[in-house]
Amino acid sequence: MWLKEFGGPEVLVAGDAPDPVPAAGQVLVEVAFANITFVETQFRAGGGGPFRAEPPLIPGNGVGGVISAVGDGVDPDLVGNRVVTSTGGSGGYAERVAVAADSVFEVPDGLALDAAVAILADGRTATALVTAARIRPGERVLVEAAAGGVGGLVVQLAKAAGAEVVGAAGGPAKTGHVREGGADLAVDYREPDWAAKAGEVDVVFDGVGGEIGTTSFGLLKPGGRMLIYGLSSGSWTEVSEEDAAARGVTVIRGLGGQAEMRAFTESALAEAAAGRLEPVIGQRFPLARAADAHAVMQSRRAIGKTLLEV
Repeated sequence: MWLKEFGGPEVLVAGDAPDPVPAAGQVLVEVAFANITFVETQFRAGGGGPFRAEPPLIPGNGVGGVISAVGDGVDPDLVGNRVVTSTGGSGGYAERVAVAADSVFEVPDGLALDAAVAILADGRTATALVTAARIRPGERVLVEAAAGGVGGLVVQLAKAAGAEVVGAAGGPAKTGHVREGGADLAVDYREPDWAAKAGEVDVVFDGVGGEIGTTSFGLLKPGGRMLIYGLSSGSWTEVSEEDAAARGVTVIRGLGGQAEMRAFTESALAEAAAGRLEPVIGQRFPLARAADAHAVMQSRRAIGKTLLEV
C-alpha cells in the first residue's frame, strides 16, 4: 500500500514494489499482519508525528511474520522463525519487508502471531509507562483512551500492580469495553462532568493530550505522577514545570533508551504468552483495505488494536 501524497485515508492506494532483498545483517520477513497506530493516521494526514519522511513511500512500522531469507552475516537457522519487528517507520504495509536482524523479536511458543503484533508497540509502551509510574498498591490511577490498544494494556498492568483503575474513553460503547477490560470505574469524557465522576487520582496516563490532558492534570493529588505519552487529540498536554512543582506533581515524558525499550517489548511478549497480558484486536482489515482501517481509526470508533491481514 502506497502513500503518494498526504491527505485523507483515500490517499492510501494499492500498488507494486520490487521484492526487498536482505542486505548484510538483515532478514527478510514474509508479513502476515501489520500493525496500525493512531500516529500513522496523523502522519498520513499531513506528515505529523515522530516519523519524518516525504511521499511516495510505503507506510507502516510494525509487522509480524516468518523469516524467509537472511543476508550475509546472519544465522541461517533464523529462517522459518516467527517474529515481530519494527521497520523503522515505513515499509510495513506490504507483503515482504527487509529489516535488521537485531531488530526482530521471536514470538514465544503459545502466543498467536496476530496477538504478538498487537503487543509489539502497545505492549512495549504500556509496560514502560507502568514501570515508570511506580504504582503502589491501593493508589488510584486514571487511564485516558482506556479503550485503545495502549490504554487497555495499561489498565491490565495497573490492576496487576494493585491499583484502583479509572478508565476514561469516549462514548458508551467504549466505556462498556473499558469496564469489561477490568477497570474499577469507567467514565465518558464526552460528558461535561466526567472529571467529577473520575475524582482525585494519584497517577494519570495521558495518551490524549489537549483539553482532556489538562483536565486530568487537575485531578492529581499532591505527590502524584503524570505520564505524558500521546496526543490523539492533536496536541500535547501543556503542563508547566512551575505548575507541577507548585502542586508537588512529577511529570514524566521519557520512557527509556533503546536497550530498555527492547527489554520492555520482551517482557510484554512473555506476559502475553503466559496469559497475563491480553491485547484486544477490535478491527481487522485485509491489506488492500488499509484506507478503510485508517478511516475507522480516525472516526474514533476503533476499540483495541487495528491490524491489517496480509
